[in-house]
Amino acid sequence: MSAFFLFHNKQVRNPAELAQYKTAVAPVVAAHGGRYRVLGGQPTVVEGDWRPSFLVMIEFPSLERATAWYGSDDYKDLKAMRLSAVDSDGVLMTGIEETSA
Repeated sequence: MSAFFLFHNKQVRNPAELAQYKTAVAPVVAAHGGRYRVLGGQPTVVEGDWRPSFLVMIEFPSLERATAWYGSDDYKDLKAMRLSAVDSDGVLMTGIEETSA
């Protein structure tokens, strides 16, 4: 079953550091089986009063692969860089189990 990280970058504190992070993180995500599903875009609020500014969704083949990426030595320094560069929220969730129809 797939797993998804959803990050909401609420405010950028250090644009140069964030640019460096964006360049370095994509190959690390791919090496762990991750695929970007959403990267920014133009969010439109259809319910509630949420004001998203920049959303990132990454899909992994399984919850195990997702948690392995997030806790990996490959990502450790990059995660610290991202957390220094932006004020963000993040969640990890499982997808729905696919069934044969």
